[in-house]
Amino acid sequence: MNPVASTSALNLARKLYEAGIRNEPVLKAVANTPREQFLDPALGHKAYENTALPIGQGQTISQPYIVARMTEILLQDNPLKVLEIGTGSGYQAAILAQLVPQLCTVERIKSLQIQARQRLKRLDLHNISFKYGDGWQGWPSKGPYDAIMVTAAASSIPEALLAQLADGGVLVIPVGGETQQLLKVTRIAGKYSSEVIEMVRFVPLVNGELA
Repeated sequence: MNPVASTSALNLARKLYEAGIRNEPVLKAVANTPREQFLDPALGHKAYENTALPIGQGQTISQPYIVARMTEILLQDNPLKVLEIGTGSGYQAAILAQLVPQLCTVERIKSLQIQARQRLKRLDLHNISFKYGDGWQGWPSKGPYDAIMVTAAASSIPEALLAQLADGGVLVIPVGGETQQLLKVTRIAGKYSSEVIEMVRFVPLVNGELA
């Protein structure tokens, strides 16, 4: 992927810097990613606002600040293989794929997965593997992973995802119902420690139901 950064995308990256995002590669990836391509054309005029937007099927494209913040956390230990739970529009995957060598992404809504694959192919991002399946179960056959990012709020941390973390690996996940916390969970020698990053608001991570 080697697009010419638009003025709007550059301005968004600047806003994220002002909001506290300091990872330069993350900001560069945001500046290089045409967010309007991940939205319905009717919402294109809102593409570079720092807000979540609907993408159909009751799902959303996350607020750019949250995309950048979660990516910044995930990159702290330089992961080589990353699992994303919740492909959605493909925007978060587009950011990650510019920053890690290998990305695996799981989506439970077939129509969203098909659209995301097409968008990411058009952007010439080819280090991504796609799976249609239940995000609660992860993608065991591709693991273990140096990092896992979950882009929907789980009622509790899925055990299957913890099991798929490599030693030293990090899971970045929103957890909760009405009140949600963004957690960073680290696996060291088979034990897990968690850190609360900030309060967030995501759509629920549905367990066991494909669409």
